[in-house]
Amino acid sequence: MGKKSKEQTGQQAKKEFIFQNKNYIFFFVGLACIAIGFILMSGGGSDDPNVFNEDIYSFRRIRLAPTLVLIGLGIEIYAILLNPHKKKN
Repeated sequence: MGKKSKEQTGQQAKKEFIFQNKNYIFFFVGLACIAIGFILMSGGGSDDPNVFNEDIYSFRRIRLAPTLVLIGLGIEIYAILLNPHKKKN
């Protein structure tokens, strides 16, 4: 007596994922940027705690690696917010 479901009327609901291939490509690119940033941050320590190593303050660890991580996070946000179903007019 109430509303008929789509299955009863013979129509099947088309199941579609929210994210498409384009979203996943941007997702993995962002993930790679974050991973590269963390890899570049690693190292620079000394085996002997009494010896100070200046490599810990290198450009790679202080500027480049955190910048790559932030860029990767920005790409991840873009991948989530990207709407692949949007049609161009």
